[in-house]
Amino acid sequence: MFVRIDNTPRDYAWGSTTAIAELLGRAPSGSPEAELWLGAHPACPSRIVDPAQTGGASTLVDWIARDPVAALGADATAASAEPARLPYLLKVLAAAAPLSLQAHPSMEQAREGFERENAAGIPIDAPNRNYKDAFHKPEMILALSETFDALCGFRPVARAIADVQTLVDAAPDVEQAPLRELLRRLNVQTDAEQVLRGAVGWLLGGGGQVDELVAVASRAARSRVASGESTAGIQTIVLLADAYPGDPGVVLSLLLNRVTLQAGEALYLPAGNIHAYLSGLGVELMAASDNVLRGGLTPKHVDVPELLRVLEFTPLPVPYLHPERAGAIEVFRPDVPDFVLTAIAPDAGGAGGAGDGGAQVILNGPAIVLCTHGAAELTGERSRARVERGEAFFVTPDEASITVSGDAALFVATPNL
Repeated sequence: MFVRIDNTPRDYAWGSTTAIAELLGRAPSGSPEAELWLGAHPACPSRIVDPAQTGGASTLVDWIARDPVAALGADATAASAEPARLPYLLKVLAAAAPLSLQAHPSMEQAREGFERENAAGIPIDAPNRNYKDAFHKPEMILALSETFDALCGFRPVARAIADVQTLVDAAPDVEQAPLRELLRRLNVQTDAEQVLRGAVGWLLGGGGQVDELVAVASRAARSRVASGESTAGIQTIVLLADAYPGDPGVVLSLLLNRVTLQAGEALYLPAGNIHAYLSGLGVELMAASDNVLRGGLTPKHVDVPELLRVLEFTPLPVPYLHPERAGAIEVFRPDVPDFVLTAIAPDAGGAGGAGDGGAQVILNGPAIVLCTHGAAELTGERSRARVERGEAFFVTPDEASITVSGDAALFVATPNL
């Protein structure tokens, strides 16, 4: 069954007022539109456009609860003693300003943290609650805008030291003390993980010395940018200092990889990877969880000890997720069973793309299809539907596969089984 779904974009303050509307051919609301959620997450479940298809259920959450076998398939409902659930959440994300520095727990960490906070009697909706559920939240982001900027994972300590030294050179003698203290902490003669753990703990611990460091580093970074002698890391300080003045995450950003994705490139952010999206429009696909541990650049709850417990401090290269390609079809497959994303370019479903039969996606469970350009016919084993720009469909697993015919840009989310 092809079930048309939709949702209202979430109006987080950092969202763009135009990007999602322009992508999907809709009228802008006039407010920030940060994320369009397509899935069955209880915080913002997708709306079913024609409830008559689903026995009167008006949202995906309601339908799955009423008839999990029809919605998710017999295999999904028999796989666990826990209630059946859609394992992923598909989003369109539009960042006009930087998001918070954050990381997500592993499955084991999420289960332990969820049980611990339940035992402590912390309400699920409490602002100081870290674990809203017992699931991990790996995620990927695929750039749709010409460029998409992000921070992701720790970079080699030597590169951070070089940027701090540049800031020292730009600061008057009277202001060098806090920068030299950061240099001292980064130059500790031990392994990189211990250096980074200590530096992050100190920065997020706050206090007068860190407050002074943020102010001095921000001034020095602006001086370097104005003189044309800056690096990407130093430019990031200026960007973040303008958005979140005084936040220790401004300086913590020096320890992280700064990446600019080109349209069509993707990142994969596994458990423990500290990251922040800075600007751009993209398709985001993640495990269906709401477990976020924040480290700064936000007015929301920051739990430094818990963040330090889940972070992976090993410096790593930028975590690009490279696709498997078959003509104009690209499959982005991470190392988790929760999700895989298939991107179908315009004409991939025509004779010039995937052959006379059109592009085909094999279903390993329930799918969500989003169209961002053109129109196409979607054909499964049992039924068919026409999808146009700005529309999305939930596809039940009994369709077995989706054959695409037409000239459309489509994104298809499925489990990665």
